[in-house]
Amino acid sequence: MSNLSTTSDQILQHARTLIVAGGYNGFSYADIAKLVGIRNASIHHHFPSKADLVRTLVNRYRQDAEAGLAKLEQHIVDPLAQLRAYLGYWEACILDNTASFCVCALLAGEAQLLPEEVHVEVKAHFRSLSAWLTRVMERGASQGVLSLSATPEAEAEAFLATVHGAMLSARAYGNPQIFGIVTGTLLHRILPKA
Repeated sequence: MSNLSTTSDQILQHARTLIVAGGYNGFSYADIAKLVGIRNASIHHHFPSKADLVRTLVNRYRQDAEAGLAKLEQHIVDPLAQLRAYLGYWEACILDNTASFCVCALLAGEAQLLPEEVHVEVKAHFRSLSAWLTRVMERGASQGVLSLSATPEAEAEAFLATVHGAMLSARAYGNPQIFGIVTGTLLHRILPKA
């Protein structure tokens, strides 16, 4: 890996951490430069503007999420188990504080303040995740492992909103256990009734 790529990756990683901590406007290039150990001008070399940096970050975040979900589908075929694995991923991240909040969910809360090119990428992430959840809901309903009270699309959106709301609640209460409590209830709601 070239030094350029390593520096670019470090910039993106620190930007992600800073966004999760304080949002889009909660950091500057000076903050990143200090963390990476480079000058502001070096960051501008890789990402001419903050919007370029965050757009690239969100695009990469979406690609990583899509790759992770594809890998999950290769290893787990049961739709209910896929949902449990997805929730388990986030629960582990929240509990060990490796990723206490979805970057795109946090940025979505600032949608009116974001540059348009960043907002477009955030919406693309939500559309991608919603499409995956819709497919899982459809398969789960057709296989009888999920009991949906609305269309698969509506269930997917409700699931997505609840997961992100559970992240927010865990953060608000300062208690990572809240995530599992909320999402456990969510799963129970879509299980077939005996």
